[in-house]
Amino acid sequence: MGIYVSEYELDMETLTQQKIAGKRNIAKLLLLFSCFFYHPFLYAQQQDKINLNLVFIGNSITHGAGLKDFKTMAPPVFATKFLQEQQPIGEVNFSNQGVSGFTTVDFLPETHSVFSKVEDAARSFNNPNALLVFSIILGTNDSAIHGPHGAPVSPENYYKNLKTIADQLLKDFPKCRIIFHHPLWYSENTYNHSEYLAEGLKRLQSYFPEINKLVKSYAKTYPRQVFLGDKKGFKYFKKHHEELMQHEKGQQGIFYLHPNAAGAEALGKLWGKAILKVVK
Repeated sequence: MGIYVSEYELDMETLTQQKIAGKRNIAKLLLLFSCFFYHPFLYAQQQDKINLNLVFIGNSITHGAGLKDFKTMAPPVFATKFLQEQQPIGEVNFSNQGVSGFTTVDFLPETHSVFSKVEDAARSFNNPNALLVFSIILGTNDSAIHGPHGAPVSPENYYKNLKTIADQLLKDFPKCRIIFHHPLWYSENTYNHSEYLAEGLKRLQSYFPEINKLVKSYAKTYPRQVFLGDKKGFKYFKKHHEELMQHEKGQQGIFYLHPNAAGAEALGKLWGKAILKVVK
C-alpha cells in the first residue's frame, strides 16, 4: 500500500525548498557583497600602516650604560616595542646610535667622529620606503663642568651644534623627520670621571629654551619635519629617581644619572609616545 501525499503537502514542501534556496542565494550575495567591499577595506587598512625606521642619537643614557644587556634593555628597545603595539604603526626597525660620554660637539659632521656612522645606519635599513625618523637627546655631557669633549658647552653653542646636525640630516635625508627631546635630570652631586654638579644641572636646564627655539625656527624652512619630542622626562625622573635611576658611587657620594632597567623602559615609552604624535 503506497503513502498518500496531498497536493497541499507537496506545495508546502516545494515552498520550503524554495525558501531554503532563497536563503542560500541571499547568503551567497551577502558573502559576495562582503568580499567586494570588506577586502578593499582591509587592503586600505594595510596600505595605511605607517612603517618606521628609527635612528636614536644620544649619549650613555640612549646607549643603555649600566644595564645588564643594552641590546635588549636600552630605552630605544622599549620605544620601538611601544610603537609596534600602536595603531596605525606597522613595521618598526631601529638603530641605537647612543655613545657614552658624547656631546653635541662629537656628533658634528665636521668632527668626522660618529656622524658618518649615524648616516650609515639610516641607509642600512631593509625597508627604504619606511618613514625615517631621527630621535635626538643630547646635552647631559655638554652641561658638565669639565671632562667630556667640548664641555662646558654654552647654550648658544648648544643651539648652533644641534642646528648643524639637523641641517646636515635634512640635506642628506630630505624626507626624514627629526625629533629633539629635552635631556634628563641628574642629581646635583653627579661626579664620576666627569664633573657635573649643581653648575652642570643649571646649565643643562638652560638648553631647554634653545631646543624649543630651534624647533620653532624650522617651522617655515622645513615645515612638519623638525619636532619637539618628550619634555616630561626631566621632572619625571627627578621625582622618581630612587626607583628609576641607578644608584652610582661617585666622588661626592651616591649620584643619579643613568636610568636603571625600570627607568629605561619608562624613558623608552616617553620617547615612543612623542614619536607616535609626530608620525601619525
